[in-house]
Amino acid sequence: MLEILRSNDPTVIAFATALLRGEDIEVFELDVHMSGLEGSIGILPRRLMVRRDEAAAAEAVLRDNDLPVSEWS
Repeated sequence: MLEILRSNDPTVIAFATALLRGEDIEVFELDVHMSGLEGSIGILPRRLMVRRDEAAAAEAVLRDNDLPVSEWS
């Protein structure tokens, strides 16, 4: 799996997840429960992961909607 997006903004994560799932791209969110450990102040970013073979398609979907994309190889 590759990281496709990292953000502290839960609305960006939710929007990106909805876009990717709408395109039938399997997406997995990491660090969801870290906010409980940090006191729910939002300093630790959440990460969206996609399968390696879907990363290029996921990147295109996010860029088409003006969302940031993590650097990956």
